[in-house]
Amino acid sequence: MKFAFAGIDFLGGVFEGLLEAGWTPVKLFTRPCDGIYDHNEVIVTRARSLRVPIQLSRIRERDIEALQAEHGKDWALVVAGYPWLVRGWRGRAAYGLNIHPSPLPTGRGPYPLFRAVLDRYETWGVTAHVLADGFDTGHILAQDIFELSPLESHETLLAKCQMASRRIAVGPLGRDLPSRWRRAEPQGDGSYWARATDADRTLDFRQDVESILRRVRAFGTVETIARLGEARVFVAEAHGWKEAHQHSLGAIVHRHRRHVVIAALDGYVQITRWSPVAQTEAAQVGR
Repeated sequence: MKFAFAGIDFLGGVFEGLLEAGWTPVKLFTRPCDGIYDHNEVIVTRARSLRVPIQLSRIRERDIEALQAEHGKDWALVVAGYPWLVRGWRGRAAYGLNIHPSPLPTGRGPYPLFRAVLDRYETWGVTAHVLADGFDTGHILAQDIFELSPLESHETLLAKCQMASRRIAVGPLGRDLPSRWRRAEPQGDGSYWARATDADRTLDFRQDVESILRRVRAFGTVETIARLGEARVFVAEAHGWKEAHQHSLGAIVHRHRRHVVIAALDGYVQITRWSPVAQTEAAQVGR
């Protein structure tokens, strides 16, 4: 099967999985990345090694028409980690599908991983579905469901989603797409999760230690935000423990080098990796 891939390194394992299943890439659609949270160096390098054409601008209908003119209709458009809604493929490609990092219909939206950890889901998954006119609403082709740990973090969940997406590409999609396509199942009612805001990322030391640390884990290296005295800082790592105390909530009670201990509702939170500048801002200054 020939395929055009739209995405970045985030779910680049889908591209590799389809190659492993014997598919032939004909074009890579990707986008500019910040090099901190979003990357495309690996998949761009891979496409170049295979001499696959690369496009950084948004997919337009004329781009799909050009692929049809060159390859006919016997090809698939595969989307994974691509921010724009793709239309115009029906009648021009045999298949159009998206790989989404949630167990649809739960968790539609741009990036559901943070909330999966925040809301303490016990299981999670990755879904392959038909490209539809609405984000993440098309009929389901395949799902890979896995367990989450009580101490799940953004980074461990991201790795699980990446591994699951590759399994889907190598197996159900790569080996059995025509059959899956005929048996695709409607999603029904679901939930849409909006992009996380700064308020979602902000630590509240009026909460218990477990809730605070869960928020830190949920965002991981994407960073949470904390108020240390008069300063706002960006937190990449923290630890904590329960202990009765009489300190004001949010008070800094201990410092050692760059480690800061803060009073929370039922104990203390120790911030061990933080910066007064967000990673994205620091990168822009360094350029």
